[in-house]
Amino acid sequence: MDPRHKTILQRNRTNLVQDLNPSNLYDGLLSRGVFTQDMIDEIKSSGTRRDQARQLVRDLETRGSSAFPAFLDCLREGGYDSLALVLNSGEPVRQPMPTPLTPTIRPLPVCPIDVRKPGTTDVRTPEPVPCTPPKEVPFYPRPTEIDLRSPSPDKEGFKPRQGRTRRDSIQNYKMDATPCGLCLIINNVEFEQYSELKNRKGSDVDCEKLERRFKSLNFSVDVKRNLKYKQIRQELSALSKKDHSAYDCCVVVILSHGTEATHSRFPGAVYGVDGTAVSVQIMTNYLNGQHCPSLQGKPKLFFLQACGGGEKDTGFEVSPDEAQPSVGGAEDEMDAIPTSSSSDSLSQMSDETDARATLPTPSDILVSYSTFPGYVSWRDTQAGSWYVETLDRVLEQNATTDDLVTMLMMVNNEVSQISAKGLYKQMPGSFNFLRKLLYFKTA
Repeated sequence: MDPRHKTILQRNRTNLVQDLNPSNLYDGLLSRGVFTQDMIDEIKSSGTRRDQARQLVRDLETRGSSAFPAFLDCLREGGYDSLALVLNSGEPVRQPMPTPLTPTIRPLPVCPIDVRKPGTTDVRTPEPVPCTPPKEVPFYPRPTEIDLRSPSPDKEGFKPRQGRTRRDSIQNYKMDATPCGLCLIINNVEFEQYSELKNRKGSDVDCEKLERRFKSLNFSVDVKRNLKYKQIRQELSALSKKDHSAYDCCVVVILSHGTEATHSRFPGAVYGVDGTAVSVQIMTNYLNGQHCPSLQGKPKLFFLQACGGGEKDTGFEVSPDEAQPSVGGAEDEMDAIPTSSSSDSLSQMSDETDARATLPTPSDILVSYSTFPGYVSWRDTQAGSWYVETLDRVLEQNATTDDLVTMLMMVNNEVSQISAKGLYKQMPGSFNFLRKLLYFKTA
């Protein structure tokens, strides 16, 4: 979608969610090819009318350049002419300003007083004077009297306040099942020609590394290659329907092209080989506690080697003692926007672009992104991606002693030191909703 149209949708999202009934638009969006039937079914399953409207607008931002005008046509057909007019003008809907309140001034009450002449009992005529009631001064105890006051030691059930919890007393996830859990790896390498996405050379190297690594960490690994949008969702659905009662964890690895997609919980999306993207939020929903009861309370880990968008990070200057430069390989590519739609492709420098930019929060889920949302992710066509190569090495060297979150910070630091052509940088990161420390079983 054109960035200008995406901005218009974002500015008017509140009013669209408030006023829109998506059921009036589904048929029109389907007939115009904006959404597939599977995508509409997913929007319908997102919840209330407002939830469906919110999901519809978000998903619309990830569609092609014809999606916005088609959406305007659907609004007019559905009777939302005013919304269509506002979107077409590019101006956000303006809410009426609240009417300022005018304060009401009331006179002070008066009370009579007796004024007597000195030395006499004569009473003069009372004169009205303002009658001011005595001020009541509230009592605010000092913070120390609230925070530091100790209960009576003989009070039943009294427990002295504990100091800061020591690190070695924090509860850990149980991770001693054999196997520890299931690991699904989806490795998309060869893309359909009509998708305008290039083949991902070097991805097989990443796949082989992570397959070996998670097997060594006591996981049962299943590898799927070159899956379309619908197949990706079918595999995740099948994984969610398995009985995980005997396992302690579940891992999903996605190696593909990526795109920018705004969602309320987890940003980004990954492409099937047919050029249709599955949002990260939808992928995590398959394994949350509501849709996969046998994984309730157990860690669900997602590792994504894919771009979060099309922006290239040139980094910023640091002092010499902070910099630990590491130069990427000569065959570095990006899992980002396709060259057909990129005006600043690095193909002239032998680097290439090859992807498109574009629950209450579930507990016990961690999503590790190879790059910051909105930015490209680099992959060497011979050695594999920076992120996977570093993740594999850190897991090999530190899994016996460090928890997962600590190791991912190590990955972040190491990848941040690498440069493509001495110019472009990459910053991995995580959306972490784990409740405990996670130590892999290494023996």
